[in-house]
Amino acid sequence: MARPVRVLVVDDEPQMQRLLRTSLTAHDYEVVGAETAGAAIRQLQSGDLDLVILDLGLPDRSGLEVIQSVRSTSQIPIIVLSARGDDAAKVAAFDLGADDYVTKPFSMVELIARIRAALRHRFQEQGVTPVIRCGELSIDLVKRNVIMGDQGLSLTPIEYDLLATLLENTGKVLTHSFLLKKVWGDNRASDVQYLRVYVRSLRQKLQAASLRAPIIHTELGVGYRLMPFEPEG
Repeated sequence: MARPVRVLVVDDEPQMQRLLRTSLTAHDYEVVGAETAGAAIRQLQSGDLDLVILDLGLPDRSGLEVIQSVRSTSQIPIIVLSARGDDAAKVAAFDLGADDYVTKPFSMVELIARIRAALRHRFQEQGVTPVIRCGELSIDLVKRNVIMGDQGLSLTPIEYDLLATLLENTGKVLTHSFLLKKVWGDNRASDVQYLRVYVRSLRQKLQAASLRAPIIHTELGVGYRLMPFEPEG
């Protein structure tokens, strides 16, 4: 029998620790707690963990420093859970390598969904496959083919690179700067409007190909996230 998914909760508020431990345990996650950045890093160095839920306001140092430290050695999913909702904090967290950012107060249903998305992406990374799928959309990274349902989708090279990057990171917010550097290199590293033009074109082509196409969500002031189509009701 496979062991349960182990989640490290890093938060110095006892009430938040209790809430998350109770709720996550009810969803069959095993919870490990840490109240400081130092304790979190020690847990990550010694424990067999699968995901981190991280507050930014820790008593010994910033949660941003924890992200930076963890990312120097590990790609474990990190979900920031913070009262700081400003764009600057979100961009800083994502640029350092956070997988997602949830603002307090939060919905436990939403947090569980974000956890599942982050874990799904991580487990996909651990396998080696040239084909990535999101609902009816699939990309063959070797042949550079894009399929929606059973029909090929015609994209420009830039649109393909942009979609492949979003699809490889399904469910994860990618910042404007990350996408610009990933797709265009340093030539347009600060040209957010240029990125918006291609995202708009890509959205139109996806919607024209299928009403059940994945959705490119805009995270205002931060970047974009690709999510599977979810019918209402």
